[in-house]
Amino acid sequence: MLKEYRSIVEVAGPLMLVRNVEGVTYNELGEIELGNGEIRRCRVLEVDGNTALVQLFENAVGINLSTSKVRFLGRNLELPVSEEMLGRVFDGLGKPIDGGPAIIPEKRLDINGLPMNPTARDYPNEFIQTGVSAIDGLNTLVRGQKLPIFSASGLPHADLAAQIARQAKVIGTDSKFAVVFAAVGITFEEADFFVSDFKRTGAIERAVLFMNLANDPAVERIATPRMALTAAEYLAFEKDMHVLVIITDITNYAEALREVSAARKEVPGRRGYPGYLYTDLATLYERAGRMKDKKGSITLIPILTMPEDDKTHPIPDLTGYITEGQIILSRELHKKGLTPPIDVLPSLSRLKDKGIGKGKTREDHANTMNQLFAAYARGKDSKELAAILGEAALTDIDKLYAIFSDEFEQRYVSQGYNTDRSIEETLNLGWELLSILPPAELKRIRPEYIEKYYPKKD
Repeated sequence: MLKEYRSIVEVAGPLMLVRNVEGVTYNELGEIELGNGEIRRCRVLEVDGNTALVQLFENAVGINLSTSKVRFLGRNLELPVSEEMLGRVFDGLGKPIDGGPAIIPEKRLDINGLPMNPTARDYPNEFIQTGVSAIDGLNTLVRGQKLPIFSASGLPHADLAAQIARQAKVIGTDSKFAVVFAAVGITFEEADFFVSDFKRTGAIERAVLFMNLANDPAVERIATPRMALTAAEYLAFEKDMHVLVIITDITNYAEALREVSAARKEVPGRRGYPGYLYTDLATLYERAGRMKDKKGSITLIPILTMPEDDKTHPIPDLTGYITEGQIILSRELHKKGLTPPIDVLPSLSRLKDKGIGKGKTREDHANTMNQLFAAYARGKDSKELAAILGEAALTDIDKLYAIFSDEFEQRYVSQGYNTDRSIEETLNLGWELLSILPPAELKRIRPEYIEKYYPKKD
């Protein structure tokens, strides 16, 4: 029989103070029973002697200090898991919202998970094909990697996220592939877009969706990514699946942390975010990876909108320290009509060299990738020079680079959100574009690859 407390002394926003408690622990789940019998959930944020500070999952409206009572459940927030989760849509706290039956759980897992022992980690080294040339060809995603997408307000990161979720696969393996998609603090329209897109394309059959809306409580926003990662850990390490986790939007998650931190009257850090923002983000991101002697893996793509398009803002800044690169969406390319507007030059995948080459993608991948980067950068410089001094100031070879730059953006980067290119198609397209330049300019490619792959002109 759970002990009940009628000693609520204060309610302030999403927080509530309960005195004279015994044996209550940090993060423990609780229930508040109102005078009319309504049940609301909460969790313990802080314990000081016999006083517990708890955080409400729902709002505090209607809580009467004299008639309400609290009981603590002796466990953390848990997610019931089973393979039946695939193809289902849940709210931010793991309740089905797709009209289907409740999940019959194989087990219940603590959503905070367990840290992966560093010595048990296996190095990411297998190519994941997203079907997006700007990622596959130039900033390759590797199984077990954490590769965030840095976007900005108004840019089409939702379309790119849905495209990657739809198209991603590990080629050359018969292992099962699953997608866990967590939407954090999004609008109803965005949620409807994601669910409809997954259902329309059939991608929902291999996906688990967690939807937390903007009008849901802040504490639910903090729980949603952990729900998704718990489901991913179960599918990857107990069911041997390759799991791709996409979380959008990490900025909304950080805002919820700031809101709760302010309610707790904690001393703020940079831009008002709590001082432990780095540690908190690391507890999410570091749950991705591969483990030795386990067939499954978790690959993580967190998506965040940079406030004021600022890469030095604490959220993208700290994310960059913890993860292995970033894909950057550009407002300038978006205005030009490129879809997706991926800016390949400042984008980076620190593990790209580990997932490409003979036996993984193709022998010429590394060489052509370096040559495309170099040619695009020089082409942009040529166009800037022409804008200042006029085209007459350009040499003939500079003009070719300027043409290459435009063609590269229009044909390689801008492929639309419904085109699924194989890595072969991406590499061949790269060679087709490089053929704009004379072979003597391809100084970053080995001569035997030029001989083998450079398109022969009739």
